[in-house]
Amino acid sequence: MTSTKPTPAEPARLPDSARPRLAAALRLTFDEVRGQLVLLGPESVRVLNPTGAAILQLCDGRRDVSGIVSELQDRFAGANPGEVREFLGRLAAKRCVEIDDDRH
Repeated sequence: MTSTKPTPAEPARLPDSARPRLAAALRLTFDEVRGQLVLLGPESVRVLNPTGAAILQLCDGRRDVSGIVSELQDRFAGANPGEVREFLGRLAAKRCVEIDDDRH
């Protein structure tokens, strides 16, 4: 039987109603040495580019995927909805974000 859980190789396909939030074990913080936001986890540091940091800052568990996409499009000209959704799917597959979905 194959697994239905997302993996880094096969990101999750998140519905627009999904509400991503940062995983409990992770923290988004400013790294003084690097001069940018990083994602801190147990024994790990992930350096984020400005776009990735902006997306993660919006993952508060209140906004849904469509709201995050809309907010990014308001902030940044040329924000690509497909790329935002793909990035969120990869984060979910890596367990960097947890997903709430009220569709049930």
